[in-house]
Amino acid sequence: MESSTTLRQWIFDTLKAPKVNYYQKSLEEIAKIPAGQKPRLLLHACCGPCSCFPLTFLCEHFDVTIYYNNSNIYLESEYDRRRDGLKKLLKDIKEDYAYDVRLIVPAYDNALYNKDLAPYADAREGGERCLVCYRKRMKEAYDFAEKEGYDYFCTVMTISRQKNSQVLNRIGKELEEQDHHKTKYFYSDFKKNNGIEIGRQMRIHYGLYNQLYCGCIYTYQDGLRRQKEHEIMENASENECLSTDSQK
Repeated sequence: MESSTTLRQWIFDTLKAPKVNYYQKSLEEIAKIPAGQKPRLLLHACCGPCSCFPLTFLCEHFDVTIYYNNSNIYLESEYDRRRDGLKKLLKDIKEDYAYDVRLIVPAYDNALYNKDLAPYADAREGGERCLVCYRKRMKEAYDFAEKEGYDYFCTVMTISRQKNSQVLNRIGKELEEQDHHKTKYFYSDFKKNNGIEIGRQMRIHYGLYNQLYCGCIYTYQDGLRRQKEHEIMENASENECLSTDSQK
């Protein structure tokens, strides 16, 4: 187990280093693909909404398989709901775009997963605990890609406003250099090229469930707070409409 100090220093060094344009790197890698070929790419995905834009970006150039390994998610019912939303998206995308994306779902074990997060329970979101979580899920998925002979591995997480693409891509780079020599890491920054807005529009269009917290037990209370705030705003808006109607 790495100390909190070591992890914080890793994050500090990453954020202070000159920024890399990972969106440009993704375009450069795509440009290397021979005409008429579609390399196999394993895509770690955490949910349907975060997968919308990445899939439209990647499926044009790759034979994509999604790996849904997210035992960080608490509760299991939440894990199931996000998995089912992802299944719905893949069905809809197949109908609308003719992209046949396969889905692999390894076993869920939140209790075992949390043993690695527990030492960093008090860390802020985006800090040491999140770094451990990103690494853990990316390594598990990358190991599978390497074992099964995929050409590339990538994660959808760079689409998230709450996740730093410099951090995620450095993790991918280090994993590739350490023990993944057959499967290349595909650099990405899915926020770019209007990715967030396109993904939002697709989420609304397909009626996908949009979660209110990242996933782990430590962010669960934040999710409950956001849900309560959301309900208060909806009720206030509904009451305002009723008041307006009564004055007509």
